[in-house]
Amino acid sequence: MIRALAGRDWHLRALAGLWLIAVTGGLGVLLKYSATPGNAGDPPYHWPTNSPIRPPSGRPVLVMMAHPRCPCTRASLEELDRLMARNAGRLEARVVFFAPAYAGEDWWSTELWSGASAIPGVEVILDRDAIEARRFGAETSGHALLYDGEGTLMFSGGITVARGHAGDNAGLGAIEALIRGEKTARRRTPVFGCALHDFEALAPAGRGL
Repeated sequence: MIRALAGRDWHLRALAGLWLIAVTGGLGVLLKYSATPGNAGDPPYHWPTNSPIRPPSGRPVLVMMAHPRCPCTRASLEELDRLMARNAGRLEARVVFFAPAYAGEDWWSTELWSGASAIPGVEVILDRDAIEARRFGAETSGHALLYDGEGTLMFSGGITVARGHAGDNAGLGAIEALIRGEKTARRRTPVFGCALHDFEALAPAGRGL
């Protein structure tokens, strides 16, 4: 009996150890993913003249490229809300949502779209087949581009500290410093989000939309 109980106890400790290793490994993978930035893209130094998106006219304009089904982008929109509230009257913003050419409204009209539309000072734009994302050289959802009142690029990057994590971050601080006219502010930060126009990975299977 004693030997059987000891054997059972050893098996329980072994199972607990394996469980702990699995949990620790899983957390490590999640943390690594959370801290891995997306493609930084290659944004143009001047506002694209062939873009139908309304250009700056005296005030800075922030353009955020977004995927309507990227869970990481919720945090980017929360930070954009904070940014617009603290800089009302000094900054305009356009949130440009990607959608495949074949997608119906139920594909792109998500909570993220509604959330962006509710932010004062934000214009929400639908970008079929990522045409505008390509014009602005963006590859990752949540990529924020700040252009001055004359259409010259001042900042390119993300405004979250990690994937899906809102809170104080270098991107938000840099944008606010540039709006205040601080020339020494950072001009680039990592972008944390899903691939913006990865059709195979992000579009739902089939076209029954």
